Amino acid sequence: MKKAVLSDRLAVIVEQIDQGAVVADIGTDHGLVPVEAVVHREAEHAVAADVNAGPLQAASDYIASCGLTGKIDTRLGSGLTVLKETDRIDTVVIAGMGGTLITEILEEGKAHLRPVQKLILQPNVSAGRIRQWLFDNGWKLTNERILKEDRHVYEVLTAVPGEAEAPYRENQEPFEKQLLFGPYLLKERNNAFKDKWMREKDNWQQILQQLANAVPTEQTTAKKQKLNQYIAWAEEVIT
Repeated sequence: MKKAVLSDRLAVIVEQIDQGAVVADIGTDHGLVPVEAVVHREAEHAVAADVNAGPLQAASDYIASCGLTGKIDTRLGSGLTVLKETDRIDTVVIAGMGGTLITEILEEGKAHLRPVQKLILQPNVSAGRIRQWLFDNGWKLTNERILKEDRHVYEVLTAVPGEAEAPYRENQEPFEKQLLFGPYLLKERNNAFKDKWMREKDNWQQILQQLANAVPTEQTTAKKQKLNQYIAWAEEVIT
């Protein structure tokens, strides 16, 4: 099998892996990230894990075709539970799923994160939930990347154990705003960032219009206030 060409999204993820790391790719799909980690980041060893047998078999076939069966283990199972102490994993990649699911995987697998020195997380939606989890659990956000690929916008978050408050202190913006938009991305504000938040602003405005016809309750009033705040913030960051 010919070695696959990485998408821009996966290339950005692989860039965050340190040379010589020991990597676990949770939800590996076709095994592309662990193969790249071993070949180009000189990862000492890797674990490719997935909860579904089909994608894991595809990963196993691809790994074998690259001659890396001895360097990359494949594991069938849920989240971080597939990891063993003897793996000596120092870097965990979780990519290509929703932010809520990623936080659930992190929360349920906390015990397996004790030896881990780096998290590389790529949510398809709800990156703010991941930032909140990292903050609450003593992980310091060290880098954020945002890119557009095939009309989708992706965020890649990198974190290490440490002073979780640090990146949020460097910005004068409200904490909730930084959680939503990302402390590093707020400074950069590239075209992919602006495109994402223009779309989100349109969605929020549509929800606000629907709420205009709803029976006023404490809940709907609070939701309107929150949406108005988010729309105002979005307008600030995209201009």
